[in-house]
Amino acid sequence: MASTSIILPYPPTTLAVLGLKGRAFLAGKPWIPPPAKPISCHLSSSSASVPLLTTSPLSETRSQRRLPIRSSGSEVSTTAFSSPAIDRILHLVVSLGVILAVDKILKQAFAAAAIKFPSALFGMFCVFSVLTALDSVAPSAAVGLMNFFEPAILFIQRWLPLFYVPSLVVLPLAVRDVPAASGLKICFILVAGWAATLSVAGYTAVTIRSMVRTEMIPAEPMTKPSPFSTLEVCVWSAIFVSSFVIALLNPTALGTNARTCLPFLLAATVLGYMVGSRFPSTVKKVVHPIISCAFSADLAAIAYGYFSRSGLDAVLGNYLTKVSSNPGAGDILMGFLGSVIISFAFSMFKQIKLVKRHAAEIFSSVIIATIFSLYSTAAVGRLIGLEPSLTVSILPRCITVALALSIVSFFEGANTSLTAAVVVLTGLVGANFVQALMDKLGFSDPIARGIATASSAHGLGTAALSAKEPEALPFCAIAYALTGIFGSLLCSIPAVRHSLLLIVG
Repeated sequence: MASTSIILPYPPTTLAVLGLKGRAFLAGKPWIPPPAKPISCHLSSSSASVPLLTTSPLSETRSQRRLPIRSSGSEVSTTAFSSPAIDRILHLVVSLGVILAVDKILKQAFAAAAIKFPSALFGMFCVFSVLTALDSVAPSAAVGLMNFFEPAILFIQRWLPLFYVPSLVVLPLAVRDVPAASGLKICFILVAGWAATLSVAGYTAVTIRSMVRTEMIPAEPMTKPSPFSTLEVCVWSAIFVSSFVIALLNPTALGTNARTCLPFLLAATVLGYMVGSRFPSTVKKVVHPIISCAFSADLAAIAYGYFSRSGLDAVLGNYLTKVSSNPGAGDILMGFLGSVIISFAFSMFKQIKLVKRHAAEIFSSVIIATIFSLYSTAAVGRLIGLEPSLTVSILPRCITVALALSIVSFFEGANTSLTAAVVVLTGLVGANFVQALMDKLGFSDPIARGIATASSAHGLGTAALSAKEPEALPFCAIAYALTGIFGSLLCSIPAVRHSLLLIVG
């Protein structure tokens, strides 16, 4: 706020209100006006400081005092303060609303046409193609489009890991029917297979780059999301406490159990992510914010199930109902997944120079890593004696859930619940340890790190890496999409399916 400082030759006491003439009258002395002195004025763009210098007997014995007074310009700035904030909020709402609307329209169109391919991936490639075409024809239009959607992109990047958490929160329901011995074998395949796939993808990228002799150039700087403030934590804490109490007092206060549980379960999930984001870097290497996020939501579900005597299963069922007319907290969060995938197009376009320059290593790494992931999973499953039906169910462990479910639909007897659970667990392992392993393996550039992460840990790994290394997000997005697409195309070939089944036994 702009202000003006006046230097007075007398202390700002109650007598000073009378002025110098009044003080002389009280002291019984005649009033002698001080000689006029020039006024020195210094103005800057940010503030105005106008020292009025005068001399008087009092100025020799008392230090000069500064009294801030409000200038006329400060009132203008105060009045206009709220306008930019409102404009930013409206800009965010409109840009995010457009992406959400596009995602919904594409979903409805694909459902009406009975197309099983994920509509969001199609939307991502369409947006990327439009931006690329505009950049070649009218670059200013491409820049304008990027600027328009910038608030929505930053919002999605800030909350990105949160949108992948619901499947992790309800994981206890998915793995309940798996025998303990088979579960240990699956965990071994999951962890060892993730590390091996990451290594193959990363080393392939580095090797292909050295073969084609493509010189690495710096990536375009990406804006990092702002940290969460204390005020945000307090607001979500208040929402959690108040809605939790209301749900205990009246479980159907909002019409259904799922709707009544939605506010406090959503607040618990958000608070877990906020608190986890504030962990020291040494703690984050062991406990990623995604883990604290899921743990917080499960802890809230356990507490509510205990106090309401409804049980954990019922609360987790209300967390992710998969019913559009009766959504839970998980349904709200997962409703953003399509928009998240579409938004990847803007990150990809921002790094389009690097994408074109390193196309050979990107495509080669994804293809080799996908083939390795499918066939190594089948081979190791048979080697350690895992049941064939369970091995088939975990074949697409490194592919995003939507496409993984469509892949296992090609095989008879597959357990789709187990498929979803294994995909989520793979993403969790990748989100928690991907940076540490890549540092050990010496993958230093964003291209190798992005490809290795998305090829081995799909969306959760992408979300975790991009939160700390946003410059790797475009390459994560490309590998994330291409891994799913190539895996689906590969398994749709009968000869490939038969070869996998032959290995599984």
